[in-house]
Amino acid sequence: MNNTPKNFSRRSFLVSSMAVGAVSALVAAEADARPGAFAQKLVQTPAQTEGPFYPDKLPLDTDNDLIVINDGITPAVGAITYLSGRILDSHGSPVRGALVEIWQADNNGAYLHSGTDNKDKRDSHFQGFGRFLTGSNGEYLFRTIRPVQYPGRSPHIHFAIKMKNEKKLVTQCYIKGHPANAGDQVLKGIKDPKALESVMVNFVPMPGSDLLAARWDVVLGFTPAA
Repeated sequence: MNNTPKNFSRRSFLVSSMAVGAVSALVAAEADARPGAFAQKLVQTPAQTEGPFYPDKLPLDTDNDLIVINDGITPAVGAITYLSGRILDSHGSPVRGALVEIWQADNNGAYLHSGTDNKDKRDSHFQGFGRFLTGSNGEYLFRTIRPVQYPGRSPHIHFAIKMKNEKKLVTQCYIKGHPANAGDQVLKGIKDPKALESVMVNFVPMPGSDLLAARWDVVLGFTPAA
């Protein structure tokens, strides 16, 4: 199903971001209300392959809204998802000043890369790559699409966490419960069941909307120096 609105401006993205913030706060509050919930979830996010499709030429627009390029009025095709979370250190404290990069295939399974398969059908309205710099609460937020399956891979979104221009972690997140996860060779490389569970993300409908919300906290394996 195509959940893309016909016109979704940058202004509406900022307004919707506040709604997602409220959803994220609710999710966090529910987790904090369960004894030991946070401690059980504080598993170091496993490193995974960058893959061959990190953009070989970055787009002019590299902000956190992958649905609309620059000031365009035609949105990308796909199930619009507000993807948010926190970057945490090994003790669970938020990491400030982390540059979060994401990249993923469009709704047709094509990447923003010259060597991508299916590039003749690439959605020119999908940014394909975005960046967000975390503040004091370690939060990041992207507006993107729910990842799609393509030959050889289950749906996923690539992440790179950088600090002072140095890559600290490259990883991927997946749709929790998706049937293709069982056959994904990259996922099979994660042997620890807790680490495997830590990269699974729920993509859930936002109340009263066709939009989706997904929340994923990334736990680094170190504590940054002050």
